[in-house]
Amino acid sequence: MMIFWGLMIPFIGTTLGAACVLFMRNELKPLIQKALLGFAAGVMVAASVWSLLIPAMDMSENMGKFAFVPAAVGFVLGIGFLLLLDRAIPHMHVGSDQVEGPRCVLNKSTMLVLAVTIHNIPEGISSGAVFAGLMTGNADVTVAGAFALAIGIAVQNLPEGFIVSLPVRSEGQGRWKAFLYGSMSGIVEPIAGGITVLLAAYITPVLPYLLAFAAGAMIYVVVEELVPESAEGEHSNIGTIGFAAGFVLMMILDVALG
Repeated sequence: MMIFWGLMIPFIGTTLGAACVLFMRNELKPLIQKALLGFAAGVMVAASVWSLLIPAMDMSENMGKFAFVPAAVGFVLGIGFLLLLDRAIPHMHVGSDQVEGPRCVLNKSTMLVLAVTIHNIPEGISSGAVFAGLMTGNADVTVAGAFALAIGIAVQNLPEGFIVSLPVRSEGQGRWKAFLYGSMSGIVEPIAGGITVLLAAYITPVLPYLLAFAAGAMIYVVVEELVPESAEGEHSNIGTIGFAAGFVLMMILDVALG
């Protein structure tokens, strides 16, 4: 049950964020949206470093000077995986009317949800990988550290669930349907995490690679989507301030609880 709730925490964060659409009458102000996007980016970068890359290198200490190899290889593979998904699945980013990926007949609301769903997969894998390390008794993974990562992702998912629900609502969909779309964009997280945990016995030898893989995929999302969207339109430092707040919060969570 501990692992079940650990994997569900990020999805709960997405659901709570999406629930805000039930109470909001107007669209989110651009400055607030930029701050939230920056905040999410900061959380993801800090989680990638403290919760994924550093543990991956710690687990590879027996490799001596080459302890960086699993982290470097996994990181590059994570970037490549998300790049492949971006090319293979039709989707549309928030604030854009340009469809990415192959041509399709899906409506805008569905493609907005697909964009977030694609990028939630590595978050689920990262949670699953950490809890898999916990199950196998890896000394570099603690219960507090695993839950710190899950809580950090959930905090990052709060604005993400909100931001994906609002455009669906503005497309003319009902509040409850917009909430459902936003919430379901995060359902891949416990699914991906659960599959990773079920394969724990098989992934133990490659756990450092898997942690770094998740880090690479998360950094891809930050660079490809969150940072550019937080800087769109009229120049403002609010996205940078949001990034700093998210980074510091996740760093504190990981160091204090880990």
